[in-house]
Amino acid sequence: MKVAILAGGQGTRLAEETRVKSKAMVPIGDQPILWHLLKYYHHFGFKQFVIALGYQAATIRAYFVEQLRSSPVSDGPRMLVRPAAEPGWTVELIDTGPETETGGRIKRLAPYLDDAPFMLTWCDGLADIDLRKLRAFHQAHGRLATLTAVHPPPRFGRLSLEGDQVSAFREKVIDDDEWINGAFFVLQPGVFEYIDGDRSSFERDALPRLVADRRELRAYRHSGFWQCMDTLKEAEDLNRLWRAGTAPWKVWA
Repeated sequence: MKVAILAGGQGTRLAEETRVKSKAMVPIGDQPILWHLLKYYHHFGFKQFVIALGYQAATIRAYFVEQLRSSPVSDGPRMLVRPAAEPGWTVELIDTGPETETGGRIKRLAPYLDDAPFMLTWCDGLADIDLRKLRAFHQAHGRLATLTAVHPPPRFGRLSLEGDQVSAFREKVIDDDEWINGAFFVLQPGVFEYIDGDRSSFERDALPRLVADRRELRAYRHSGFWQCMDTLKEAEDLNRLWRAGTAPWKVWA
């Protein structure tokens, strides 16, 4: 099963970093978040990666060639690399255009996914999901798509008020009944039929269609660690965990 990764967005909320490089190249420790994702998937036995490039694509290509010591083979929009620094990885870097929406990027990857089920994620979040259990859940229910449902990280403390008097203050808490899309997917090739083209958003267009059409979307509930990297603060939070040696996603030896 191949792993598709979307790494073409502009990352505007990380503009201090992404003015000069792809969001996928924002570092956690001494390696970009993309490397952390590939190491994570590889730990669970996934070795073939198909990465959708767009904004600042050259910075990702340069990373694989210069930092991971790859000898690239180019063919149209595709660059194939096998990093000497990471034996066992086979990585296809696909130019999907700088302005293409998420659904369009996924559809442009279709020719490289062998008409077979595949994993999918965005290049802006890390987790400690057991990917073997996620895949088994998907295979068991027989539908077209599985997303990973996660609890949103708590952001604010809460006040209890009696009139204008504060009667209680609660620290940040996780609401066990609140779930969001954590963007770790398992998909059947049939999902491509739900994506119209380059201007189609996977989240706003394709996923609601899957829900409406015979409930083809199922959720795998993950109550463990999950953290997106949309802001500089979130990037620093991930870096803090990495520096402390307590990064939950660091499951490889």
